[in-house]
Amino acid sequence: MSRRAIFLDRDGTMIRDVGYLGRLEDVAWFPWTIDAIRLLKRAGWLVCVVTNQGGIALGLYDEAAMHRIHAALDGDLARGGTSVDGWYFCPHHPRAVVPELRVNCDCRKPRPGLVHAAQREHDIDLAASIVIGDKAIDIQLAEAVGATGILVRTGYGEGEIARADGAIVGAAIVTANLVDAVSWVLSTRAAGRA
Repeated sequence: MSRRAIFLDRDGTMIRDVGYLGRLEDVAWFPWTIDAIRLLKRAGWLVCVVTNQGGIALGLYDEAAMHRIHAALDGDLARGGTSVDGWYFCPHHPRAVVPELRVNCDCRKPRPGLVHAAQREHDIDLAASIVIGDKAIDIQLAEAVGATGILVRTGYGEGEIARADGAIVGAAIVTANLVDAVSWVLSTRAAGRA
């Protein structure tokens, strides 16, 4: 039986966006993130992280460094009594200095490859699922896969709203942060209104 999922952007949505994150010491959780993920998991949602990691292609850090960061985030989540169901990343970039990573891929958001990989692995009902992120590309990703999109004001969110003159086309709602997005999801989806 297909399940519904929340697809979370990483930088700017779950943790502070520090640019190209390649060092563990630069990881900074938003204070509400672990609680928000725990609430989603208790409500029966799958939680998958979908993140562009073009810093790998740009030679700013390697894939092993990214995996170390994800392992550390997993540890923090476990200590907080929760987890994510999968980390999905795109290492490509159109200006890659690593030649094999300068490709026209299907996985760089807003293209749907990362979500489709998660769907294959977890049998996800995309029409019942939600993408939450701080950039217009996250909303475009939601549209590309037939999911609901939520924009958060953290990270690049405020700038995205300003550039769009306050109207984020395709977003079901704009919220202050991830925990507010999760509150909206749990209240509307439980009641069957969204």
